[in-house]
Amino acid sequence: MYRSREHRILAGVCGGLADKMGLPPTLVRILWLLLSLIPGPLWVVYVAMWILIPEEPKGYRPA
Repeated sequence: MYRSREHRILAGVCGGLADKMGLPPTLVRILWLLLSLIPGPLWVVYVAMWILIPEEPKGYRPA
């Protein structure tokens, strides 16, 4: 899995998840936003994914 270069607003985490799952990036962003309203460490998970998941290489096209 890679963070998206094309579908990025902040760090490309939601875009990368969308590419991996075959979903539209907007849907993943909306779901992430709705889930972040529930008390819990979701923003910590986002930052951890931002740090741990590499950015996709130039020229990479998800399948």
